[in-house]
Amino acid sequence: MSLSRRTFAKRSMAAGAAPLVAGGLTLPRAAAQESTIQLASNGSNPEPKKRLEELVKRFEEENADYKVEVNVTEHEAFKQQIRTFLASDNPPDVLTWFAGNRMRFFADNELLLNLDDLYAEQGLEEKFPAGILEVSKGNDGHYYFMPTQYYHWAVYYRPSLFEEAKVEVPETWEDFLAVCDALTGIGKTPLTIGTQAPWTSAAWFDYFNMRTNGPEFHIELMDGKQAYNSQEVKDAFGHWKELLDKNAFIPQPEAYMWQDALTPMVQGDAAMYLMGRFILDSYPDEAEDDLDFFRFPIIDAGVPVGEDAPTDGFFASAKTDNVEGAHALLGYIGTAESQQKQFELGASPGVNIDIDPSIYDENTQKGLTMLQESDYIAQFYDRDTHPDMAERGMSAFIEFWNNPDDLDGILDRLDEERKRVYEDEA
Repeated sequence: MSLSRRTFAKRSMAAGAAPLVAGGLTLPRAAAQESTIQLASNGSNPEPKKRLEELVKRFEEENADYKVEVNVTEHEAFKQQIRTFLASDNPPDVLTWFAGNRMRFFADNELLLNLDDLYAEQGLEEKFPAGILEVSKGNDGHYYFMPTQYYHWAVYYRPSLFEEAKVEVPETWEDFLAVCDALTGIGKTPLTIGTQAPWTSAAWFDYFNMRTNGPEFHIELMDGKQAYNSQEVKDAFGHWKELLDKNAFIPQPEAYMWQDALTPMVQGDAAMYLMGRFILDSYPDEAEDDLDFFRFPIIDAGVPVGEDAPTDGFFASAKTDNVEGAHALLGYIGTAESQQKQFELGASPGVNIDIDPSIYDENTQKGLTMLQESDYIAQFYDRDTHPDMAERGMSAFIEFWNNPDDLDGILDRLDEERKRVYEDEA
């Protein structure tokens, strides 16, 4: 089931050694050969950077006519600057990015290369699941995105601390609150989070809103069709306030990047973290035996279950002067062989259905099953709504975190922003 044009889909799922160029994303074309493909990446953490180097190395070995120059920019800086890069006269040929609305924003502004021919040549409509195909299209129905991997979000936790607190994995919101109380009772902080980059707080809003009001309402809110100062949204924030009132989170989360907030969990001072599967990239290998996850608790059993499962991948600039090279690289990136190798190097599960499912470990299979058993799949707050709205929404979430008693004022101001953003788009 698809809901309007959105990226949610019912029961949808898929579920290199190139030199790193210093400086900004834009590289001088005069210095590049025609067979050179310029690739801009936001994978600035060590593990994603290493995987991309390996991907590029394999591509170049199999495609001797091309050389890929990789330029890596810090993840958050990339997100802030990519609009300028794509709108410039000399953008990179291929860039990493996110499926769904975050991609559609650029497609709507005619900044992305149409990939319909590539999809047809490689039969990709038969290789990617329907839900993944939908989040790879622009609003005009054409393909602009090459999806590579997707991953589940869940509440990661330390089983040893649950055992110490004598609690079981919670299934309902009441159970979850009881777990928080029990952990506090043994001197542990229930939840860790780092909000220095505010997208981590957006995950909490996604789940509170989907679990309270259902995914369809969430979709309409993301599309600007529902009001942020509605009672429904206030009810969702009410559950968030329950945790804040319990001091369930580590103090001063704004002082931490998300990776830094792992430290209290690793040290056994905090027990849980709402995070995507990529947590495994930064969690110490030697500590993973005492790490597991569970589905975000059910708040209202009467609403369909939505899950965040962001889809990552690549697109090409509409201004590229190396369309053939961009197609060659994107085509390789979309293959089962490439995506399977990336998973074997530690990436999230690939979206190509020809990947051998036996390669997935028990933890990954558990995540895939969780998604299969859900009713709807979302991308993520800052991927599902207008970029300007996402920025203002995440600022509001942090404002609420610091001053939860001003919820009405915060949501009134946020709804004024919603009206302005979507009126500008009309």
